[in-house]
Amino acid sequence: MSTSKIDVLFDRPMLLGECPLWHPEESALYWIDIPALEVHCFECRTRSHRSWRLPSEPGCIALCATGGLVVAMRAGVGILDTRSGMLTHIADAPYDSASTRFNDGRCDAAGRLWVGTLYDPRDNPSGSLYCIERGVIRDASKPVTVSNGVAFRTDNRTLYHADTTAHRIMAYEFDLATGQLGRSRLVKQFSPDKTSSNYGGRPDGAAVDCEDAYWCAMYEGGRLLRLSPTGEILQEVSLPVRCPTMIAFGGEDMRTLFITTARNNRSVAELEDYPLSGCVLMLHVDVAGRIETPYQP
Repeated sequence: MSTSKIDVLFDRPMLLGECPLWHPEESALYWIDIPALEVHCFECRTRSHRSWRLPSEPGCIALCATGGLVVAMRAGVGILDTRSGMLTHIADAPYDSASTRFNDGRCDAAGRLWVGTLYDPRDNPSGSLYCIERGVIRDASKPVTVSNGVAFRTDNRTLYHADTTAHRIMAYEFDLATGQLGRSRLVKQFSPDKTSSNYGGRPDGAAVDCEDAYWCAMYEGGRLLRLSPTGEILQEVSLPVRCPTMIAFGGEDMRTLFITTARNNRSVAELEDYPLSGCVLMLHVDVAGRIETPYQP
């Protein structure tokens, strides 16, 4: 268990902080608060904070090649101009928004946004993984209940994808030129037994570092795991919160790991034990991450 020093980047708690995203030109971290319908930004040079309110719950954000952010929301996909605050609609949601919403996502090296969905009843795998390419949404037909953990290996030949409810991380063969997925393999299956004293949480958001290790936030496990491409645990980092949600590499050397966390629907006793729940945390790591590819509209 690593005893890495954990710092607080932003100490105003989110309800459900998610999708941290480093903007290298701005030296800024963006993230979302899903139930609050907000996008947030913290500029590290000036230590200033901004936020924008959205018309429906955001599931993920990505840099946009023409400026601003692409935002996948329950109601559809838009581009947020972070200077004016204007949101431009680019695609309708491809699902019944009464029961489903977009969740975790990330762009591939060609500028496509891969974003999964969360099926709100959470009683069967009625969610999926979608590819958004220049405003056109395609269903990749990978059934999940709660889609998370989308990430790519450095050779762009593997797409990782987690189903948080199933406590499972999968990997798919990936063709960057065509944007098609091939054969699947199991990377890691975690125990779903929440009654066990050894319960270690379930895989939520993730990122891949420059050595092709897969870092994942273990929701309700109070920890981060660094996994090899075949699922061996290479490193474990204990956190001062029980519910980390996602991680992002950033900073000038890309060796700062930013961590969003949750506090909504947590017990009073848990919040007393973990007062930093909902805050954005950070720590230094030895292996750098990669700058995110922007979405090509």
